[in-house]
Amino acid sequence: MLKTRVITALVLLAVLLIVLFSKSFVLFSVVIAVFFAAAAWESFRLFQVRQAIPGAVIWTAAFLYLLLKGESESARLLFMLSVAIWVIRLIPSLKFGLPPLDALGNRLLNGIYGIAILGSFLAIAALFQRSPVYLLSVMAIVWIADIGAYFSGKAFGKRKLAPTISPGKSWEGAIGGWLAVLIITAASTFHPLLADTFAPQVLARWGWGGFFVVMTLMVAASIVGDLFESQLKRRAGMKDSSNLLPGHGGVLDRIDALIPTLPLAALLGTWL
Repeated sequence: MLKTRVITALVLLAVLLIVLFSKSFVLFSVVIAVFFAAAAWESFRLFQVRQAIPGAVIWTAAFLYLLLKGESESARLLFMLSVAIWVIRLIPSLKFGLPPLDALGNRLLNGIYGIAILGSFLAIAALFQRSPVYLLSVMAIVWIADIGAYFSGKAFGKRKLAPTISPGKSWEGAIGGWLAVLIITAASTFHPLLADTFAPQVLARWGWGGFFVVMTLMVAASIVGDLFESQLKRRAGMKDSSNLLPGHGGVLDRIDALIPTLPLAALLGTWL
């Protein structure tokens, strides 16, 4: 299992780097559309809505239309909507629960989560247009938080963060991930070669106080994204969103923490 997991991770990393640095918008669009289609299909499965494949096709067509249309103002409105969706509807569900699978509210929530996924993938395009390194600097915040949380949780985890949703996560792990992000992103602001990446730009625009707030929000967003997908899987009785990525589960299992963070970073980026 570990060997399979490592091989899959290396293949995904290679694909990511080739696409990001190919300077081909066509290749970028094709690859990102494939991953979006997979994420949309998995979302329908988690909500146990029938006609998952036709639904994913329709959502992917809408995504490609917005991606190729490329209107920055429309994209900015979608990023704002995505952030609002998390604040108003998806985060509260972590406390109040999800509607029954056979309820109308489940279909409505499926659509709402679909918009959040749509916003996150369009945010990838917006961040990519600034530069591949800028996009990677945003994604790295989530990866650092996840790695820091894993090791901190293993070493110090005692108090459960959300025992009914994801028993393996702890407050100590979350705090460890947050501290790792603050330390590493703060260190990146002193390197001249990284001056045009996300964290140094935040510092230059809003100072250390704003830097602290933004990095904290990014880490918090990554945690709730992870917890929300875990909540969906627990309700559906599924261990993974799919088995598309050997050793890693599905696409949503790999990007769940990115879904709320990417639109937030893209929205903040309009002021940087």
